[in-house]
Amino acid sequence: MDATADTTGTLDEALSRLHASGPERLGRLTNHAPMAVEALAAHGRSGAVHRWLGLYAPKLEEYPSTVEPITGGNWREALGDPRRAADWIAYFGREIGERPWRDILAAWWPLLLPGMYGGSTHPVIRVGHAVRTLLTGAETEPRLAELAHGLGYWAARHHTVTGVELLPVRADTAAAALDAVEPIPDRDSGGFPARLGRVAGLPAWAAGVSDPDEAHRRLTDLVRAATHRYATHGHGEETMLVHASTAPNAVLRALPALPRALWAPSLHATWTASAAVTSMYAPDSPVAYTAPGTFAPEEVFERALTHGDEHVIKFTDTALDVGDERALTAALRAIEISEPLT
Repeated sequence: MDATADTTGTLDEALSRLHASGPERLGRLTNHAPMAVEALAAHGRSGAVHRWLGLYAPKLEEYPSTVEPITGGNWREALGDPRRAADWIAYFGREIGERPWRDILAAWWPLLLPGMYGGSTHPVIRVGHAVRTLLTGAETEPRLAELAHGLGYWAARHHTVTGVELLPVRADTAAAALDAVEPIPDRDSGGFPARLGRVAGLPAWAAGVSDPDEAHRRLTDLVRAATHRYATHGHGEETMLVHASTAPNAVLRALPALPRALWAPSLHATWTASAAVTSMYAPDSPVAYTAPGTFAPEEVFERALTHGDEHVIKFTDTALDVGDERALTAALRAIEISEPLT
């Protein structure tokens, strides 16, 4: 089932409603609602958007206060400062109001890309959803504002990874490269930032790629492999492991809006993110999983919607992008092992 443009106006209404809320809650947890409602609208379920938002509403917090306007002269000192989220969103809102959104995305992508690990990769995922909406539908004010919110959140949570050794690996496919990822020490303690700090080495599967077309092919392979892998490895951490596929898929969605010169660097950063999540959360061993039947893509997405969890909806959205039976099986596994939204 291909993503389609929402023509009902529901997505724009929902985004406008959500832009009164902050990008996070409790000082560290991401507001997933803009991403989830975009996925619902993209798969023809606009009629369910406001009902789903009613269930998610208790997780929304007020929009944060501004600190100081960000300008072309002071942005570097504000990069990676989560207290400046509102300042960053306002900055990108002004920029997108004055120049084509593709130009803003292309200018800031290489600056933000090294910091895609902040916010547990959620900022780049939010940007990927926003870009898909702009590429497949009208460039309305709420959709342009959503891109500003996504980019602003990314800049505020910008966090780089340093000191990770690239290890030689004989792997022709992303699946083989993910299988070669070694787990971090002390995997059972700490949140995402602490675990990320313990990632010392990752397979150098993407390091030598410079051709844009090869980068696109490998990124597609990575999304497919990480999605398939969830069916047998998702029990390691049912929520966090979805990001091994949803983060690279967000980047894959953004590539058509970016200059081809940025495709290979995008692969390099995205492989590190997906492999790091695998290292941080994958279980010691896989478990066999058989789907409880054969279902059409729209049936699987309906099950995800009924389940309601925001990560399940977004992961199923990615599984439908992959589009094969193994990906649908992985989505059914996520539905089975994740806590539903009630």
